[in-house]
Amino acid sequence: MSLILQLIVIACFSIVIIALFREKTDFLTYSVAAMFVAVVATFLILPEVITFENLILAIEWEVVFFLIAIFTIVEVLEDKKIFEELALRITNKFHTNTRKFFWTMCLISTLSAAFIQDISVAIIFIPMIIHTCQKMHINPTPFLLGTTICINLAATLTPFGSSQNILISSEFNLSPTWFILNLGLYFIISTLLTLFLLDYFILRKSIKQIWLPHCTINEEPYEATHIQSHELTIMEEHIDKKVFNKNIAALFIFVILLFIIPSILFVGIFAALMFVMINPRKEASGRKHPSISYYFSKIDYKLIFFFICLFILVFCMEVNGTIKLLEELIISLSITDLFMLCLFILIATSLLSALLDNVPITVLFIPIITVLITGAGFPATPLLIAFILGINLGGNFLPQGSTCDLMTLEFAKKNHIHEMNYNKLLKVGGLFAILHTLIGVGYLWFYIYFLL
Repeated sequence: MSLILQLIVIACFSIVIIALFREKTDFLTYSVAAMFVAVVATFLILPEVITFENLILAIEWEVVFFLIAIFTIVEVLEDKKIFEELALRITNKFHTNTRKFFWTMCLISTLSAAFIQDISVAIIFIPMIIHTCQKMHINPTPFLLGTTICINLAATLTPFGSSQNILISSEFNLSPTWFILNLGLYFIISTLLTLFLLDYFILRKSIKQIWLPHCTINEEPYEATHIQSHELTIMEEHIDKKVFNKNIAALFIFVILLFIIPSILFVGIFAALMFVMINPRKEASGRKHPSISYYFSKIDYKLIFFFICLFILVFCMEVNGTIKLLEELIISLSITDLFMLCLFILIATSLLSALLDNVPITVLFIPIITVLITGAGFPATPLLIAFILGINLGGNFLPQGSTCDLMTLEFAKKNHIHEMNYNKLLKVGGLFAILHTLIGVGYLWFYIYFLL
């Protein structure tokens, strides 16, 4: 294959990754431009493989439409303030007991993040935690650390806990049951150990202190009302009980269907229609009608188009031989021991995810894992466990590797929680990221030598 073509496509792929790290840059613009250049370059050198049909088939449409369905459900739940109501009920019930409040808030937010985007969970739970801690005169830092760090673990529990999990589960036909059976024990051990250590070393000290928020701007008292509504939204009143109950019931049905029906696309579309039908919107005339078009208009489609660009970029890398070279490079390492191979995948994907965005790394490694399973004949389950753990946990080493971490730091800054800063999260979060990776190594060793 042409070396020049390979270098051009690799450069395009690199531009996408760089654009993701620049906060003020519209990464989708650069992603579309990089995809266009890669396709044109491939067409000029390999015109026989670049056809409209091949480009369409290169896109994982099941992933695309499942994402649209999931985003629709999330928009409905956010529109009806279902998760805000859940957070409010937890706050009202446990706000008088600091330790129970810590454990309950962290566990509920973590389990929520296993089903909806981590940034949505942060937007819902972080303001509620800050608001309650201010009323209790308790330092919010331990609660913010516990919630943020454990939310990052939630991606290991379900196939829709993160964008990269959706890609992996779709490619290898992994069901929610597979995740529970093969990664549920890891999730329980790592989550409980994390909360226990945070409770013992950080929360215990703060309980003995009376915390008063350091809210000063130009030496003037800073009130919560100065914060714009979209930056800190606190729901003080309960929503209609019938609305809450029927949406919780629908959410329960959705989760059950994901376990018993193998097609996530069918379940996703069915659930999206179900949520839209039970939550009709009021028109100007006063009548209520289901309106899926309203929720479609609220969805942020940037991530979906970004996935489409990635699929086509990786297709270009496959046809020009780049993926084949990476596969041969890994096979040339001659790692025949299954545990050592899993350890290599875990460490390699963790390091790459810590330095780069994990979604492109996921798309890049999927064909490599496929070759190791189908070509080299290694057992699929331990390789996939190592892949899922590495790709999800690696981004937690640095705060900028997780949107949930960045959102927590933004809320802490807006509310003048000076103790909860970048250095604090880098230090504590980094230590726990190392711990979670070491637990992953131990879990793989136990799985391969005792369960396989």
